[in-house]
Formats: sequence, structure tokens, C-alpha cells
Amino acid sequence: MNKMFVIAQMEQAHIDAVAIGLSLAKQMNKQAEVFAYTYAYLSGTDSDQPRLAGVVQKQLMQQQEAQLQQHLDSLDAEDVPLHVIWSKYLFEHACHHSARHSFDLMVKAVHHSDHYLPTDWQLIRHTKIPLLLLTNNPLNTGNTTLISIDLGTKNPTKQRLNDAVIANGLQLAKATGTQLHVAYVLRIPEIVRDMDLLDINALVKKAYAEHQQKIADIGVDADCMHIISGEPELCLFELACRLKSQYFVIGARQRQGLLGRIIGNTAESILSRMRSNVLVIPAED
Repeated sequence: MNKMFVIAQMEQAHIDAVAIGLSLAKQMNKQAEVFAYTYAYLSGTDSDQPRLAGVVQKQLMQQQEAQLQQHLDSLDAEDVPLHVIWSKYLFEHACHHSARHSFDLMVKAVHHSDHYLPTDWQLIRHTKIPLLLLTNNPLNTGNTTLISIDLGTKNPTKQRLNDAVIANGLQLAKATGTQLHVAYVLRIPEIVRDMDLLDINALVKKAYAEHQQKIADIGVDADCMHIISGEPELCLFELACRLKSQYFVIGARQRQGLLGRIIGNTAESILSRMRSNVLVIPAED
């Protein structure tokens, strides 16, 4: 449907998600809508004096709407639809509404340039559409988009996820004018590398040869394809830092575990380190 779900930044955010989101929407030929979330504890007035609580809620929402509409006007985007939502848990409404109304990309600013807050993790674990988390960390000032795929997988779900990551990475790189780089990590634990029992260079060369056709199908230059060995969270973080990747694209398989929805230890470890703008592609399990 080419619709973008832009979550307006909170007051503490260090980056303007609305301005960047609307700019990306034009570059990607998408129709943007802005969603602002507000909520306040009313110290018992909601139960003791529901009418007063309603008045306070209405005033808070009107204030936020007025501020954001003024911001949209300053961006020459007064016609962009604006929705102000009263919700204690942002992710519940955002994930449900974006999927139900056929949005195909969600954009949100992270509050801090060096880590995610619980709301960001909840979005990552529950979103049903691609989620772009924005940051202005100085480590992501390069002109590259780095995508991470698993060339060696035989799992049909992971193969489809690879295809989705590649497609979204290509689209994002083209729209933003960045150079696409592709990473595949041969997972070799540090203790195995330290024992010096494997010829790592030979394994990397073998992987290039085995996946030559897949690499050709992606269409990246030879110097933009990176097959590296080690722990994924460290390898991808170091590569992204070396390239100063502006965007990092990764697929995530969301699972419903005993302790709630998770996306896997490896994916969470990778995302917790990454300092680029991150585009998370959820798997269609």
C-alpha cells in the first residue's frame, strides 16, 4: 500500500522523527501519516472524578496536537494526516493499527543515541511490518546501508526472511542514495578460533565459492560483499563501525516464549550493540 507509519518523537528524543520520516516518505514514494502518543497518570481522578479526568485528557491531547500541527506546518506538510492517541502502551496500538490498516513501514526515533528503551524493544518484538529506528549517533555518518543475511541457511522461513531483508535493503539504499553492503557471518566461537584448529581463510574462500550465484543475484560489487567469521554481534558491529553505516538492516524471527515475545538472543545482542539507524524486518512465521 506504500503507507508509512511515523511515530512522533517524545520530548526527550534527540532526533526529529517527523521531519526525517516525511523526507524518507518522499524518497521512497510512500504516503506518510503521523501518530503521536500521550498518556499521564491522573492521581486517582480517573476513578474518583472521571469527568475531570476526561477534561484533563482532552486538554493534553489538544496541546500535543497543536504543537505537532505547528511543526507539520513548518515542514510544509500541513496536509499530512495527524493522529493523537491516548495510550499507556505505545507498542500495543502501533503494532496492531499499522498491520490492520496495511502500512508497510514504521518509523520511530530512539530516545538515546547509544541504547534502546523498553518501548523500542517492545516494538521490535511485536511489529508485523518493517520498523526503522532512527538515531543520530556519530558512528553512522557514512554513506552506506549494511544488510545482514544468512546465506548458508536451509530453513525455508529464514530463506524468505533473507529475501525480505535484501528487498528492503535495496529499496532503502536506492531511496537514500547510499551504497549497499552485504554481510554474512560464519559463526565460529572464539574458543574454537583460539584453538587454531580451523583454517579460517579457507572457510571464507569456500563460502564465497559456494554462494557465488546468490551473491551475483543480489547484484552488489565484490568489494561490497563481506563474508566474515566470528560471533555475529561483534563482527557486524565492527563492520558497521568501519563502514560508518548510516543504515543497518536485519531480519528478526519473533517467537512467543515462556517469558513473553522474544526475537532470539543473537538478534538482540546484535541490535543492542548497533549504532546505525536500524531497519528490522519481521519474519512471516
